[in-house]
Amino acid sequence: MLARRSLFIFVLLLITLRAVANTGEGVSTFIDKMVKEHGFKAAELESLFNQTRVSRSILDAISRPAEKLPWHKYRKIFLRRDRIEQGVEFWHENMHILDRAEEIYGVPPEIIVAIIGVETQYGRFTGKYRVMDALTTLGFHYPKRSAFFKGQLEQYLLLAREQKLDPLSLKGSYAGAMGIPQFIPGSYRSYAADFDEDGTINIWTSMADAIGSVARYFQLHGWKSGGMVAQPAIVTGSAWKSALSEDLEPDLKVEQLSQFSVRPSASVDNAARVKLIELEQRNGPEIWLGFDNFYVITRYNHSALYAMAVYQLSREIEKSFRDKS
Repeated sequence: MLARRSLFIFVLLLITLRAVANTGEGVSTFIDKMVKEHGFKAAELESLFNQTRVSRSILDAISRPAEKLPWHKYRKIFLRRDRIEQGVEFWHENMHILDRAEEIYGVPPEIIVAIIGVETQYGRFTGKYRVMDALTTLGFHYPKRSAFFKGQLEQYLLLAREQKLDPLSLKGSYAGAMGIPQFIPGSYRSYAADFDEDGTINIWTSMADAIGSVARYFQLHGWKSGGMVAQPAIVTGSAWKSALSEDLEPDLKVEQLSQFSVRPSASVDNAARVKLIELEQRNGPEIWLGFDNFYVITRYNHSALYAMAVYQLSREIEKSFRDKS
C-alpha cells in the first residue's frame, strides 16, 4: 500500500512538473518580456512552451556535477589514455585549422584540443537533452540559478530565430550547452566564429567553426599568447591555507608568496599574478599556482578542477603529439 501511494505521488509530481512549464506565471511573464523586448509573437511562444517538458533528470544532473568530486577522482574522468590518444588523432586530423586558429587568436593547439576533448570527447558526445527543455527546466525550476538560465533561454530563442532553427530540434547538455565545444546560447551569440567562412556559424558539424569558436572565446577573455598556465607550488607549514579563497581570479604576485611559506617549483617572474589552488589528492592536498591563462580557462567553466583537467590533458596530448611527429 505504501509503495503504491509513493508511486502515485511520484506520478502526480511528474505531471505537475510538466504542466508548470506550460502554465506557470513565470513562463507567462517571460513570454511577455520576449514579446515586448524582441518582437516575438505570444501565440508562437505559448505553442512552443506547450511542447516543452520539465525534466527531473536535468534537475538531478545539475545537483551532482562532476566538479563536486575530489581532484583525485575528477582527474581520472579526463586524464585517460584513450582521451589522450584521441586528442593526438584529432590534432593530426585538424592540424591546419588549429594552426590557423593559433595564428589568428594566439591560442595553442593543445589547449583547444583539450577543451574539446574534455567537453565532448572530440565531438563524440554532444548531449542528449533538448536545449529548450534544459533551459526551461533550469530557468523556472532551479531557483539557485534561475536568473542565469532564463537569460540563456532568452539568448537561445534569439539564436534560433537568427539562425532559422527549430528551437525543439537542438540537443545539448543538461545545462543547455551545445555542439562540439558546448557553447551556451549567450556564448554562441557573443563569441562563436564562422571559421570555415561559409557564411554560417555551425558548431554542431563544422570542426573549423568549433575550433575557431573556442580560440576566439579564449582570446576575447584575455588569453596571453606564450603565457604560463599553471605550475606546482612548494609549501611548508600551514600558512598557505590563509591565501586560499573561492574566487578564481589571480590575487597575488609571485613576490608575495613567501609571506605564506609558498614558492614556485620553477623560475617565475616575481611580478606575475597567481592564484593559489588546492587540489585534493588521496594522501593530502596538492598545491598549484594558477596564472592569468589558467583564469581564462575557468571562464569556460567556472571551476579550478575543470581548468586543471584541461591544462594537464593538454600537456599529455602535446607530449604524445610531439613524440609521434
